[in-house]
Parts: sequence; C-alpha cells; structure tokens
Amino acid sequence: MRKVGIGVAGVGRMGRIHAVDLVSRCAKAGLACIYDADRDRAAALAAQLDVPVAASFTELLDRSEAVVIATPTGTHAELTVAAARAGRPVFCEKPISLDRATTLVTIEAVEAAGVPFQVGFHRRFDPDWVAAAERIAAGELGRVTLFRTSLRDMNPPNPAFLAGSGGFFVDVTVHDLDVARWLVGEVVEVSAHGAASDPAFAELGDIDTAVVVLRFANGALGVIDNSRSARYGYECSTEVMGTLATARIDNPHRSGLEWRTPGAATRDIVRDFEERYPYAYAAELDAFAECVRTGAPPRVTGRDALAAFDLAVAADESWRTGRPVAIPQGVNA
Repeated sequence: MRKVGIGVAGVGRMGRIHAVDLVSRCAKAGLACIYDADRDRAAALAAQLDVPVAASFTELLDRSEAVVIATPTGTHAELTVAAARAGRPVFCEKPISLDRATTLVTIEAVEAAGVPFQVGFHRRFDPDWVAAAERIAAGELGRVTLFRTSLRDMNPPNPAFLAGSGGFFVDVTVHDLDVARWLVGEVVEVSAHGAASDPAFAELGDIDTAVVVLRFANGALGVIDNSRSARYGYECSTEVMGTLATARIDNPHRSGLEWRTPGAATRDIVRDFEERYPYAYAAELDAFAECVRTGAPPRVTGRDALAAFDLAVAADESWRTGRPVAIPQGVNA
C-alpha cells in the first residue's frame, strides 16, 4: 500500500519525533517534506533523514498530501487555516491556540474546508490506553466511580519556554483532561490547587505542581496530580475504578532487565514522554493517514481539543480564585 505523503512544519522536538516516525515507524504514512523557519535546523534534519526541505510553508503544502503542524503554538491557528484552505488535511499539535475565540474560528474554518483535522493527543493511540478504553466502552468495568491519573515530568522546562506555554494547566494537565473525557465522560466541575516549588515558576506567575479534582456528569469523581519536576523520571499512569472491575495502566520500565544486589532490586525507568510513547506517536500518524486516505473522521478532533482546553482554563481559574468552577455543557457542540 502506498504511504500517504505528509509534510512536517516545525522540526523542534515534537516535529523531529514526527519526522523520524514518518521515515522509520509508520506503516501508512511517509515523510514527504519538512519545513522550519530555522533553515539550518531544517536542512540538518533533512540531510539526516534524506528528505526534501521546503523553503516556505506554501512550498511544503505543494509537496505534501497532508501536513503536520508542530511549529510554535502562536502559529498553529494561522497555519492550520492556510493548509485547510489549500485542501490539505491537518494534524496539529496541541493547543490549537492559547485563545478560545481563535481556536473556535480555526475549527470552523477547517470544518468549512471539509478536510480531516486531528489534534495531537497521543495517549488516545497508545496500546495500553486504547485497550482500557475499548473494555470500558464495552461495559466490562461497569459504572465508573473513580478516575485517577498522574503525569510527572522528570525535569522542568527552560523558563524561556514557560512564557509562551499557556500556563501549567493548558500545557500539562490538558492531556489528562482529554483522557478523563475519553475514558469517563463529560466533566461538570473542576477544582484545582497548585504550588511552585521552584522560584522560577513563581516569578512567572506559574506553578510546577498541581492537584485537580473533577466531577463528571455521570456521578464519577476524578483526581489528577501533575508535576513538572518529579526528578526520579517520567511517569504517566492512570486508574479507572468501576462497579465491576478496575483498569490500571502503570508506567512501563525502559527494559525488562532487573538488576539485583543484596537487599535491592533496581530497574530503569523512562526519562521523558519520547521514551514512554514510541508506539503512540507513530500510531496517531498512521491513524491520521487513514483518515486522509478514506475521509473518515479523526479519532480525536478539534472539538475534543477545544473541550480539553476549556477544562484546562477552568482549572487555572479555580487555582487562581480558590473556588470550584462549573463547566457549561454543550458549549463545544
């Protein structure tokens, strides 16, 4: 089967991950071309992967059947709309925008263009989460009573990144909020508490640790804990309790090796999301390619991204005001 030729715009960390996967891991998608405003960076990766490099975003669209947008967040909306109006299906890294109105305008523009639009919530394509979601949807868990998830980075990002990140909840917690909606259902109330253990975060009016409590429309409760600087490694684990069973997804080890010495047994743990999700990142691009090929709707849409963004903004409001925030239902329909 011929692979769908996808161009990658922006080859920073996430763009590089996608480009490498398109060359080496994907079964249905291939790398057609890359583009980056930093021409030297684009040229270096193009030489490494032996693929063409475009001199402009317009040239990237001309050379590609579809496009991945992994540029800085502030450019996502503009480039997404340009690609859609050129008739190119779009895979966009989250968030679509840090502004709700812009996000909505972008979604509506893509819908008007009639092209597939998928947003990069990779956990929806990880084999562990997919297996749990399928069994929950099949009723094997019974009625969900409790959702719990942890997302912890090993080391904090560069402070220069924080200024344009949208804040802790939009940048970090948004992944857990998307999983909460996916596995359990719509959220009707958010309560958030945050702290800054590192003065660099406090100086920017941001936090590096948070606990978020959710109330779902179906009566279930949820607890999310997040950290930007767990120090010991990267962790992403989830548990969903139900009336018939419990689904638990633990953080995998880097390898199956356990090293035993008197009184101790050690195993390596992953250091970052790139090590944790090698299959998910490739799978989401293959799923996108299938949408391009068949016209089927993506598994995670712009409307899903908007709903998760709204929950993240509500969490930020709750943290800043010290009060729970009710979530209006039906606003993203």
